[in-house]
Amino acid sequence: MSGTDGRSDADTGGGKAAAAPPTAVTTPRGRRPVVAALMLGMALAAIDGTIVSTAVPHIVGDLGGLTVFSWLFSGYLLAVTVTLPLYGKLSDTFGRKPVLVAGIILFLVGSVLCAAAWNMAALIAFRIVQGLGGGALQGTVQTIAADLYPLKERPRIQAKLSTVWATSAVAGPVVGGLLAGYADWRWIFLINLPVGAVALWLVVRHLHEPSRPRPATRPKVDWAGALAVFATGSLLLTALVQGGVAWPWLSAPSLGLLGASAVLAALTVVIERRAAEPIIPGWVWRRRTIASVNLALGAMGLLMVAPTVFLPTYAQSVLGLGPIAAGFVLSVMTLSWPVSAALSDRVYNRIGFRRTAMIGMSAALLILLAFPLLPYPGEPWHPALLMLLLGAALGLFQLPLIVGVQSTVGWAERGTTTASVLFCRQVGQSIGAALFGAVANGVLAARLLDAPVDGLPGDLDAVTRALEDPGAFSAAATDHVRRAVDAAVDYVYIGAAGAAALALLALITLAPRRFPVITEPTEAAGTAGAPGRQDAAS
Repeated sequence: MSGTDGRSDADTGGGKAAAAPPTAVTTPRGRRPVVAALMLGMALAAIDGTIVSTAVPHIVGDLGGLTVFSWLFSGYLLAVTVTLPLYGKLSDTFGRKPVLVAGIILFLVGSVLCAAAWNMAALIAFRIVQGLGGGALQGTVQTIAADLYPLKERPRIQAKLSTVWATSAVAGPVVGGLLAGYADWRWIFLINLPVGAVALWLVVRHLHEPSRPRPATRPKVDWAGALAVFATGSLLLTALVQGGVAWPWLSAPSLGLLGASAVLAALTVVIERRAAEPIIPGWVWRRRTIASVNLALGAMGLLMVAPTVFLPTYAQSVLGLGPIAAGFVLSVMTLSWPVSAALSDRVYNRIGFRRTAMIGMSAALLILLAFPLLPYPGEPWHPALLMLLLGAALGLFQLPLIVGVQSTVGWAERGTTTASVLFCRQVGQSIGAALFGAVANGVLAARLLDAPVDGLPGDLDAVTRALEDPGAFSAAATDHVRRAVDAAVDYVYIGAAGAAALALLALITLAPRRFPVITEPTEAAGTAGAPGRQDAAS
């Protein structure tokens, strides 16, 4: 592929000092203002995925659009996912700061527009604008975090970002419900403005990237490739999100969208092969380390659908918990995840990135397989304990891989590498939502065939809503429906365990035993050992 070097993990670096520019330079006050800006930026992107959920009834009551409100989430996710590769390439070409500044501004503009929306169609469109900014936030924040810290210190900043993400996951629904219930749902978007303004000010004032040699020719942006990636991702994600919901999987819309996305994917490959500076370079998949991490984190995105999407349904429909208590059962996972991530460096510094990640995913596999063994109906602490353990296992899996893969590339490739990892994780989540949704509804429909009453709803969402009404079913029918939901979620967790096995397989068969770590010049100056590529375990 033109425009790429095609090097393997074994032959890149050549023992020489990394040719990429040094890491980001900050003001004399140090890295703290920049770290604060990154945490605020991450909070914007993280909380936006959850704060809207509890306000949906108020939004629908004001604007209407009950049949399409799911696109408030799907449109945002789609925009974030398909723009990640573009922002990664732009940050490698023009620098992190302009991409992050543009992302924050675009996100805030989208927030203002969402607050001013006059109907559901307008709100969905403006949520997509928000997502276009959110894609820049997610990828660039992670990349700058790696730029700021040398390898030995990266777990510190990654743990902070994980804590922000976990806190946002818990606080989002609460804040959204309070604002929608006691103020106005439009405030869930306006609250982004002061947070984003502070983040923007800190970035502009305190993030100073080193001057780079002016290139002999003006950098070219692969706009054709960007458009092809955007179109392919949009059609594929639309098919995955709406299939089995808005229309049957084997219907003309689903087959048409999947077929069109396959054709566009082939066209994208052709365009990227001919591009001088492709959005998704071939080396992303030719280097074993990056390819294996992409596949492993894609599988993790797949398995994450089980706890994040189906556990709250299980807690409410099977355990009989209210929405807040059901949210707590899930939120304990976000408590152990950042703690495990923060401590993971003590493990991978001893045994290496690959082995640490394999231990974490092996533990996650066992935990996921333990879920179907829980008694029926069981106690709330049973799934809560499993989620606490799952968070610890996934923290031990994800952070070593992200830190490790970022450390195998220089500055000029780190944005693209980070974006490819996040892109694969997002696509995995979308595939998981579609796949496991079909599995759950299929199991549920099969179990309800011999129900003691007729006319029961055939999909999981409708069953969950019906169970909220105490007089909807007789005692026998209610117990039968609850057992059907329990079986459906059990099968989803078995599928998630299969995804964990795929992640392990990717690490075992593709990942090198020792990640080929690059020590950049600024890192080498402050650490022992010669600069250049270090084929060390950590």
